[in-house]
Amino acid sequence: MEKFLKVTGIAAPMPLVNIDTDMIIPKVFLKTIKRSGLGVNLFDEMRFDRQGNEIPDFVLNKPQYRDAEILVTGDNFGCGSSREHAPWALKDFGIKSIIATSFADIFYNNCFKNGILPIVLPQEAVDVLLKDAEKGSNARMTVDLENQTVTTSDGESFSFEVDSFKKHCLIEGLDDIGLTMEKAAAIDTFEAAASQARPWV
Repeated sequence: MEKFLKVTGIAAPMPLVNIDTDMIIPKVFLKTIKRSGLGVNLFDEMRFDRQGNEIPDFVLNKPQYRDAEILVTGDNFGCGSSREHAPWALKDFGIKSIIATSFADIFYNNCFKNGILPIVLPQEAVDVLLKDAEKGSNARMTVDLENQTVTTSDGESFSFEVDSFKKHCLIEGLDDIGLTMEKAAAIDTFEAAASQARPWV
């Protein structure tokens, strides 16, 4: 998993509440177990009409937000079913951090496991960030995980809280497999000892 330290990039404003995982990646695209390739279908029913044409008014279809790396959105982001395809699709599109007043628990934890930083801030701070994001590609927002701050293009900064273990995993680029591999030597030692103690196993 890619390490996350700091990202300075375009932030897309999406001030909608209760964006569920079916809106993020509709169930018709859940046939794959690959983490790549889902970005083209991110927010599919909001981005495209029934003929597959882009809907010009949708934020990620606007030229200034096509390369957005940060998403500033509304309350209860990622609610609904627990599909891990939702963070896969966001990551594959290029989203590295999502800022909201709250997240669904399972989605929130899945983000960390897939290299995305979800940030919870008070409504007043989110409102400021939404307004900054509305400036488009000329405004670059900075998310600094090491210092736990989000800074607007005008230099206004907001601090956020994050679990220390989840922070460590993102900074070191450790998913569940990576965490296990950190213990590879101890696992090998245990297996060797177990093999000697129980050779019949």
